[in-house]
Amino acid sequence: MRIVFAGTPQFARVALQALVDAGHEVVLVLTQPDRPAGRGMQLQASPVKQYAQGRGLALAQPRGLRLDGKYPEDARLARDLLVAAHPDAMVVAAYGLILPQWVLDLPRHGCLNIHASLLPRWRGAAPIHRAIEAGDGETGVTIMRMDAGLDTGDMLLREALSIGPADTTGHLHDELATLGAALIVRALKELEQGELQATTQPAEGVTYARKVEKAEAAIDWALPAATLMRRVHAFNPAPGAHTSHAGETLKIWNCEIESSQRIPDKPCGHILYADDRGIGVVCGAGSVLRLTMLQRAGGKRLPAADFLRGHGLTPGDVLGASSA
Repeated sequence: MRIVFAGTPQFARVALQALVDAGHEVVLVLTQPDRPAGRGMQLQASPVKQYAQGRGLALAQPRGLRLDGKYPEDARLARDLLVAAHPDAMVVAAYGLILPQWVLDLPRHGCLNIHASLLPRWRGAAPIHRAIEAGDGETGVTIMRMDAGLDTGDMLLREALSIGPADTTGHLHDELATLGAALIVRALKELEQGELQATTQPAEGVTYARKVEKAEAAIDWALPAATLMRRVHAFNPAPGAHTSHAGETLKIWNCEIESSQRIPDKPCGHILYADDRGIGVVCGAGSVLRLTMLQRAGGKRLPAADFLRGHGLTPGDVLGASSA
């Protein structure tokens, strides 16, 4: 099939490669403009752009697609390219721009989105983060035919994936990217053969995965350890859960629940122990969180035992500012 692909991050690059490997003719790739990144804030191409350039695929980076929007020149150029491409279908994966109606109507088979959740749960920008944060036991990928709403289109394929207690967003992202790539290849095959059946999303069970803000990653030790563990895992690798000690920011990358027993007369954030087991911190509801992977500003991620050799955390210290 003649495919236009729209996507930006690594999640999308995995799908694009799968489409090329499956023999589809990717006639045009749309991705976000280069963005400053890294310590030097140099402009960097998206993973999708890097792959497309490496394979010699036609590429465009419009700043917007609305003909009456902020960047009408970009939108008109994109429209000319899309019309000339004559796509059978458009595949969208974490593109980052809203598709106006003229784009949705252009491909013969419409626009198919690879969404990293089991719709209608976790529509929106951060479905992987929010599934882990909420303590969901499973997530998955839904292939959806896009409409004008926010992840409201008909479902075409849907496959679940379990979430383990130690799963981080980074780990789950990679598994879902692989699953999404396989499902979109299957969806296009069934679409071409006339075997793909659409199912309307149920009205029940709708939740929204709002964008993750950096401020959410600050640890409030007054929350229960189970809640904090989910947040640490949800915000790994970005934005990274963090606390403070002696005026220095510490990032927490991995942790475990140590105990649900009540700890008397100890404030939230109080360090109970700091040794080869990890760093035990008192949390809300009398629970304890054992920190197992930490990082100082400008340093490397280190297991707790290695981290303690170069940082003066000791029992009796209090991390962060508690609201208890």
